[in-house]
Amino acid sequence: MSEDAFNMSLRKFLKEVGVTSQRKIEETVREGQVGDKKLKVRMTLTAEGTDLNHVVDGEIELP
Repeated sequence: MSEDAFNMSLRKFLKEVGVTSQRKIEETVREGQVGDKKLKVRMTLTAEGTDLNHVVDGEIELP
């Protein structure tokens, strides 16, 4: 696989993760499943067949 094809495939995956994650977070907030002024979130990235385990923690301020 060429470097360009790899980069395109990676970007496509990350775009899908970003769009679907935002959608799910918005649904959760709209349904009133959160009570505080901030939503604590965690995203875990793993890759089958590797020992990749990358965790990103954060907080999202709510309206």
